[in-house]
Amino acid sequence: MQKTLVIIKPDSVKRRFIGKIITRFEDKGFEILGLKLLVISENVARENYSEHKGKEFFGKLIEFMTSGPVVVLVIEGTNAIEVTRTMMGETDCHKAAPGTIRGDFGLSNRYNLIHGSDSPESAEREISLFFSTEELLKT
Repeated sequence: MQKTLVIIKPDSVKRRFIGKIITRFEDKGFEILGLKLLVISENVARENYSEHKGKEFFGKLIEFMTSGPVVVLVIEGTNAIEVTRTMMGETDCHKAAPGTIRGDFGLSNRYNLIHGSDSPESAEREISLFFSTEELLKT
């Protein structure tokens, strides 16, 4: 079994997609090990997206991710990273396939609804930014 971090971004929260998005992951058979509603601090956002530091969009990304509440989830299941990223769809919602979260709900490349860890190493690092071991149902 594999764990991954998913962030339901401020645009999804504002548009009231929390339940629809979580339902998709539950319907796929994933188990939710942790869930929080919070506003991400600038420091945590910078650390979470550190691989993009220096890119022209980095400042806007940090501003967006700290602009309102998000829902962070730890999801577990077979090939969780690959499957959740497939379910999210292409980052550019105009290229995302119908049936994916971004394909069905996305309106903008910049405000793209959801984040998911892209590797086991990223998942481990990102999960530890948002959850202590004690906050997860099982480890």
